[in-house]
Amino acid sequence: MELLRGDVALGVPALSEALGVTATAVRQRLRRLMVSGVVVRQPAAASGPASRGRPSHVYMLSPRGRRIGGDNFRDLAMVLWQEVRSIESPAVRRGLLSRIGRSLAETCRSRTGSAAFEGGPTSRLQSVAAALHDRKIACECSHAGDGGQLAVLTTHTCPYPHLAETDRGICAAERVMLEELVAAPVRLTECRLDGDACCRFTVDTGPNPRQQRQKTERT
Repeated sequence: MELLRGDVALGVPALSEALGVTATAVRQRLRRLMVSGVVVRQPAAASGPASRGRPSHVYMLSPRGRRIGGDNFRDLAMVLWQEVRSIESPAVRRGLLSRIGRSLAETCRSRTGSAAFEGGPTSRLQSVAAALHDRKIACECSHAGDGGQLAVLTTHTCPYPHLAETDRGICAAERVMLEELVAAPVRLTECRLDGDACCRFTVDTGPNPRQQRQKTERT
């Protein structure tokens, strides 16, 4: 893939010579890369009389392939997070963390589909767990409390380990994200940064107290 960067198109012979492997090995690797959608094949430009046998092709990176290797935003994220921490006003800092949490929620909706977050808090939390699983983040949903009114999201892998080690404000942003997605209050009841074995976010899936009070007043 490094050889094909910069919109370079190479044939099997050139790749075989550059890599020091057989043409068969190159074709096997190219097939896997094409199946993955990171390499595309096109006919080579004619440079002489048409030859018999195998058509001559060249290979180049697809738009997806060009993005691979340029998606490491960890350094940028760390710098931006340091800037967030440097904000002196607690109110401004909290407001920014809330906006970050809401933006993360919107990103999750756009990737997963809004329909996944249209049920009750429990089903919404299950959709969150599925979205995290898609990102290779180990987590699980369970219930606790009287009558199963508390839904619990247990994460065994931190989505932002480097940021969390620097500043646990990212935990607050993640809690806001969950509140936005499940449409219910969320509490971080256990945290790996406190020495716990995992992080647990607890959601009250019982009746909304405000809505319950309004219903009682109408009755």
